[in-house]
Amino acid sequence: MDQLSKCEANYVPLTPLTFLKRAGSVYANRTSIIYENIRFTWRQTYERCCRLASSLRSLNILNNHVVSVLAPNVPAMYEMHFSVPMAGAVLNTINSRLDAKNVATILRHSEAKALFVDYQYVQLASEALRILMADSQQGQSSMPLVIVIDDVDSPTGVRLGELEYEQLIQMGNPRFVPIEVQDEWDPISLNYTSGTTSEPKGVVYSHRGAYLSTLALVLGWEMGNEPVYLWSLPMFHCNGWTFTWGIAARGGTNVCIRNTTAFDMYRSIATHKVTHMCCAPIVFNILLEAKLNERREISSPVQILTGGAPPPAPLLEKMEHLGFHVTHAYGLTEATGPALVCEWQAKWNHLPEEHKAKIKCRQGISVLTLADVDVKNMETMESVPHDGKTIGEIVLRGSSIMKGYLKDEVATSKAFKNGWFFTGDVGVIHPDGYLEIKDRSKDVIISGGENISSVELESVLYKHPRVLEAAVVAMPHPRWGESPCAFISLRENETGQKGDVKEADIISYCRKNLPHFMIPKKVKFLSQLPKTSTGKIQKFQLRAMAKTFQVTEKKSTQVNKEIPQYHVEGHEQFLAMSRL
Repeated sequence: MDQLSKCEANYVPLTPLTFLKRAGSVYANRTSIIYENIRFTWRQTYERCCRLASSLRSLNILNNHVVSVLAPNVPAMYEMHFSVPMAGAVLNTINSRLDAKNVATILRHSEAKALFVDYQYVQLASEALRILMADSQQGQSSMPLVIVIDDVDSPTGVRLGELEYEQLIQMGNPRFVPIEVQDEWDPISLNYTSGTTSEPKGVVYSHRGAYLSTLALVLGWEMGNEPVYLWSLPMFHCNGWTFTWGIAARGGTNVCIRNTTAFDMYRSIATHKVTHMCCAPIVFNILLEAKLNERREISSPVQILTGGAPPPAPLLEKMEHLGFHVTHAYGLTEATGPALVCEWQAKWNHLPEEHKAKIKCRQGISVLTLADVDVKNMETMESVPHDGKTIGEIVLRGSSIMKGYLKDEVATSKAFKNGWFFTGDVGVIHPDGYLEIKDRSKDVIISGGENISSVELESVLYKHPRVLEAAVVAMPHPRWGESPCAFISLRENETGQKGDVKEADIISYCRKNLPHFMIPKKVKFLSQLPKTSTGKIQKFQLRAMAKTFQVTEKKSTQVNKEIPQYHVEGHEQFLAMSRL
């Protein structure tokens, strides 16, 4: 047997790009994409991706060059998940909720050669490019080529430079032969996560990892043939939890929507007979609180895969009554999206609804592509008992784990230790082997599904000239699950007073220096923050205080057709996005 060797016939590098080639052939006439009045078949999608890949090569985009995109869930965003790696490049989808400074940081760190910008985000991109240009003049970075993505259904004529997405499609060669993947360990995408540090970290996925993660989720979710998938989860989150590639694998239909409003989601579900969708629990509230004129009858069950923040049991019960069948998952950017899925067992069907909802709140068991998952005592590295009580850190191992952090060997080596990837999340294992998160070892606040780094927020607060000490913890929020609460002790002014700095002053300062979703919803002033004998701030005391605070909110009376608005003390706008 040792004399049998690998050859081109029996060994081909794993890559999700094969899913599109297959779909373009065997599902050629099936509908691949629906967006408003636009319809594409899988044959057309394959040809369009070939055209764009061809145009990218003609623009001197070469192997392993980074191509960034700032766009909502529109057809172009979906197509770029194939066309960019088909050109040999690496796709970087940027979180559209970030501010210009963070976008510029990502473009600088990734050394992006091209930036595709949806017309809706031209202003944001312009501000980021101005910051980048200032750095470029100092020799710190280079400027990417900019291409605008106009609306394919209702063109607006908005431009930022000369190039436009559909023009590149038309210019490209439909018979372009995709650049062959030489090594399945080659990078396919680059996703940024802020984690608990002030600078975003670039998480690199391999073709192999993306391929295996895609298959694991399609199997784990029991996604059958010809699914109709609603894009309520941002594709910029872990490449849409790999379902960008997964829907092609199943020959399904992608229903793209620009905004996750109740009207758009209900309309799409009813009109296109949606079978599957993913979202953070915050989207549940949008669906449950929809007005009568926004709702549509759900004639057949819709499968929902949710993750980010554990969904409350009562919320799951309400969703089930509406016609949604919810499956809970747990994951993180470094694990290529969901790593654990709460796989349902038939023996639980007879349980009371409340009991079933509590089981569904668990994070579950590992997906098939993980070699192992465990909860370890971090001092002894021993596995904790399966008693549902003893806590430890969740660790993962398998081919779906990231390659590492771009340009950050220290962070990569810290994440990979003793043959495991350390998630930083604390949990337990129940007697049946199902995992459940109990706390977070990282000081991350999960608000509306988005990670908010308390460390990053604190670093901004400390730059205020009157802030002496600052600590940020999570406080309950009726809509977003959690929201930031800042505890501050002030420096005295020239007259020895502290009372001249108000809560509104701090929030106004944060609004000028942070993305809107990171702004504290409450600021509490203390004479001094509680500390240990060594001077470390005791956040557990602050968390206990924050749990007693309440945030008042009211729905906006103004109608914004593009972004749902909610007023929470500071009148911030939020998009319903998933943590993952």
